[in-house]
Amino acid sequence: MARFDLSDAEWTIISPLLPGAEGKKNGRPRPDDRKVLNGIFFVLRTGTPWRDLPERYGPYTTAYNRFNRWAKKG
Repeated sequence: MARFDLSDAEWTIISPLLPGAEGKKNGRPRPDDRKVLNGIFFVLRTGTPWRDLPERYGPYTTAYNRFNRWAKKG
């Protein structure tokens, strides 16, 4: 676990609140929400560009698209 990643206790509280957690059951499997959320937090806390997101958080496009989608929904 990296410095700013969510702890297990924090994840237990946040995970049921995520939009689309139940999601679609067909098609491509959904990326790990915890890893994507940690990637979003990394960018917001450090101010690094999305393209410089470390590989441990998965593709930067996934984190970027998820952040934008959630931001638009409020």
